[in-house]
Parts: sequence; C-alpha cells; structure tokens
Amino acid sequence: MDCELDLRPGGIFRTVMRSPEGQDFTNLGCYLEVVENERLVFTNVLEPGFRPAGRGDSPDRPECDTMPFTAVVSMEAHGKGTKYTAIAIHRDPQGREKHEQMGFHDGWGAALDQLVALAKRL
Repeated sequence: MDCELDLRPGGIFRTVMRSPEGQDFTNLGCYLEVVENERLVFTNVLEPGFRPAGRGDSPDRPECDTMPFTAVVSMEAHGKGTKYTAIAIHRDPQGREKHEQMGFHDGWGAALDQLVALAKRL
C-alpha cells in the first residue's frame, strides 16, 4: 500500500490498496475536518483544496462515479482505552452495497486490528 496524507482541512487523502489478485486501487480525496485526537472527516467527492473530483476522467478514479462517499472517524476516551467509530456515508444504497461487496467491512476491520496492534507495541 502507498499513501499520502496531509491532515488539515482541504489536505490530500490518497491511498493505494492492492487486492489479493495484485490489482491496485487508488483512492483520492480531501479532508473536510480534522480535530486532533477526536475526529477525521474525509471524502472522495472532493480532491485536495476542496476541488470537485473528476468524474471518470482518469483510470485511477473510476470509483468517484460509482461509489462517492464521505467517511467520519471519531475517537473518544472510554475507560482505559479509546472508543473508535467509523461511519461511511454513501450517495445511495447502490454505492453502499458496491462498497460492501468490495470488502469494505473486512478491510476497515483489518486496518483497525493493525492500528490496535501498533498501539499496543508503543
């Protein structure tokens, strides 16, 4: 995986994920809100600088036509740990279903498991 993150409103959110079959998927978007240690909101509907995303004009961006979404990641103190909540907001049920079929829940769950493992080592 490859990524470029600029954690500020309007900053870039770009990740490249590789499927088990070796296919790369580029995700490009923009942060809408960044509250340190509390909340991240980002979307693929806008590109860095709050510019409207291209609509299928790039082979790296086909998902912006069929699966636009906004993610809200919240973290809050909870006992001796942290409560983590991730919400994906899709334009319509079809986009949500496509995202689910692509393994959205498993992928975000695996990423959270990796984050927890990293935090335990620190």
